[in-house]
Amino acid sequence: MKIAVVQTASTQDKAANRDLVTQSVAEVAREKPDLVVLPEAMMADFATEGGSVGELAEALDGEFVSTLRKTALEHGTAIVAGMFERSCDEARPYNTLLAVGADGELLGAYRKIHLYDAFGYRESDQLTAGDVAPVVVEVAGRKLGLMTCYDLRFPELSRALVDAGAEVLVVPAAWVRGPLKEHHWTTLLTARAIENTCYVASAAQNGKKYSGLSQVIDPQGIAVAAVGEADGYALAEISPTRLAEVRERNPSLKNRRYTVSPR
Repeated sequence: MKIAVVQTASTQDKAANRDLVTQSVAEVAREKPDLVVLPEAMMADFATEGGSVGELAEALDGEFVSTLRKTALEHGTAIVAGMFERSCDEARPYNTLLAVGADGELLGAYRKIHLYDAFGYRESDQLTAGDVAPVVVEVAGRKLGLMTCYDLRFPELSRALVDAGAEVLVVPAAWVRGPLKEHHWTTLLTARAIENTCYVASAAQNGKKYSGLSQVIDPQGIAVAAVGEADGYALAEISPTRLAEVRERNPSLKNRRYTVSPR
């Protein structure tokens, strides 16, 4: 299975962001990936502190999802990307990841569980948290677990996804820049791969606000493909043979004596 992680930055111009999605996928589609992972909040960037994204939110049959479905079908590749989805609270939508198959069909939607109430931010003022439940979808015969940005700091979710069958953790993000934040990002991505003996595919926004550093990490914690700070994409092959070999050599999942079920 070939995965492409795309690094770019959205704005609050939704039409321009839809164009950016189609252009980004068209560019990477020349490499014939099975999956293209776009960052969190690709439909529209977050509002400034104290603002709201409520008016930007859409339903799952809105223009952004329609664009994802048409683009996936046109290029024959699955797509994962982030959006703001309407909730029962008009002022506080969900921060949602959409997974669309190569046939244009919706494979699943994950509503971000852990909202970024840290480092001086209050994401919960703008957004509603999703239900605590792992979301796993299948693409090209491989099972993918969906996570978003700040979720990375909570190992319980990644373990629940792996227990649900995920071989790859897909992590779109808009990881805010700041002292040691880039170090946290790369360390946590690597830790989630090593502790779960799985692949991690992360696609991050970049620019003045966000760190970039999109990458694909293998089950031994090795970054097999990466993007620095600029716009671009990275490609990596996901090998079930490599996954099996690592899990045989390091059977830490089998050796567990303590497990936690999601609440």
